[in-house]
Amino acid sequence: MQVQVETDNHVEGREKLIAHVEGVIRDAVGRYQEHVTHVEAHLGDVNGSDKSGADDMRCVLEARVAGVKNIAVKHQADNLHLAIEGAADKLTKALDSTLGKLQDQQRRHRGTGELSAEVARELDDGGPPTP
Repeated sequence: MQVQVETDNHVEGREKLIAHVEGVIRDAVGRYQEHVTHVEAHLGDVNGSDKSGADDMRCVLEARVAGVKNIAVKHQADNLHLAIEGAADKLTKALDSTLGKLQDQQRRHRGTGELSAEVARELDDGGPPTP
């Protein structure tokens, strides 16, 4: 999985921040790493560097997931670390929801196919399916 971090010109400490973001994203994606091919993180100061205020730092995460539309989340907070953590939590929940639904559909589809094969054997043999 590739992680790409973009910042606006108001964000300081780029190198350390990139390492932090990559770690947080890898933890957030966790069990879905084989499905997620790429994650982009966009970090910025909503108000610009001249102004400060509540919730003025933003993190937008966009995950590219094989076989599914891209998943994008954003979070604003008082500082970048809180914005990153908040966006990562949202990404985890979005992946759980999207990929969980997909896995449920696949299980149901496979289950239907197995049931159909058992029913076909029962009809062919004239008896109940064997375990």
